[in-house]
Amino acid sequence: MIYLLLKAALSGLVVASASEAARRSPAFGALIISLPLVSILGLVWLWRDTHDAERVAGLAEGAFWYVIPSLPMFLLIPSLLRRGWGFWPSLGAGCVLTIALYGLMTLLAPRFGLKL
Repeated sequence: MIYLLLKAALSGLVVASASEAARRSPAFGALIISLPLVSILGLVWLWRDTHDAERVAGLAEGAFWYVIPSLPMFLLIPSLLRRGWGFWPSLGAGCVLTIALYGLMTLLAPRFGLKL
């Protein structure tokens, strides 16, 4: 249980640090959130828990392919905000777009020999 709390605290610290950095400098905050910190933490935690190279490789590869459909969200949200949409509707639209693109990726991946 302590190990789980340590993982949660460290992971939460990364998110909190990014948000605090963005308050001071949006560019620096953007740099931090663009880093694959959650992916790296996930890989580290999975390796520490399993020492299974194939499982870690699968996680890394899957993360790569799922990043692609998440990228348009980072273009849609600022576009909607600049057009006068509120924050929550813009974020919601970005999330809906990402979910739809994740579904599309899941459907199309096997056609290209990708195992997600």
